[in-house]
Amino acid sequence: MPEERAGQKWYLAEALWLAALVGMYIWKWQAASPRSWWILAAWMVVSAVLRHDTPKTLGWRADNLWAATRKAVPFFAIAAVTICGAGLFLGMLQRLPAHLVEPRRFTGYLAFCLLQQVALNSFLTNRLMSYFEKAWPAAAVAGVLFAALHWPNPVLVPLTLVGGVAMSWLFARERNILPLALGQAILGALVWWAFPLAWHHSMRVGPGFRAFHM
Repeated sequence: MPEERAGQKWYLAEALWLAALVGMYIWKWQAASPRSWWILAAWMVVSAVLRHDTPKTLGWRADNLWAATRKAVPFFAIAAVTICGAGLFLGMLQRLPAHLVEPRRFTGYLAFCLLQQVALNSFLTNRLMSYFEKAWPAAAVAGVLFAALHWPNPVLVPLTLVGGVAMSWLFARERNILPLALGQAILGALVWWAFPLAWHHSMRVGPGFRAFHM
């Protein structure tokens, strides 16, 4: 029905607006007003309330934790082996994967990945699923938006495209962000180790990528 389809377009609009707000924060607001992150948080909270989201729809749950973990492990295992292979090929054995082996760094990065999963899946994938009503197109669009927000990092853009699509698809199949956040943290720590700092500029994006100095 036309009315129903028109209502569904608001789900797409919400997803695109969040991506635009995150992009504005990365490229403009972060430097001018670091505390402006509250705008992003407020947008997602208001949306969750208006859409009657629950912990289950947002992926904050324990009842399907094992099922979600079991589905996620193959992707993360293959990705981790591939990244480690790249690291060996690039001769990175001379340095430790600091973000993986140092507890303080890893827990901090894990918390950051959890926030990314809230934005990517609890919000973006959920809204895109409501619009497309199918997992693959929703995951594809979410992955493209996720990758675009990592511009202009030449390492992270392609990796987050693949990872974003995969994680969104896994979330659409089994709504739980906890194993996805852990898997993302492990892969991100391996990426930092496997590729030269001169390539990924310590995983920075936006203006921070260009401002990085070795």
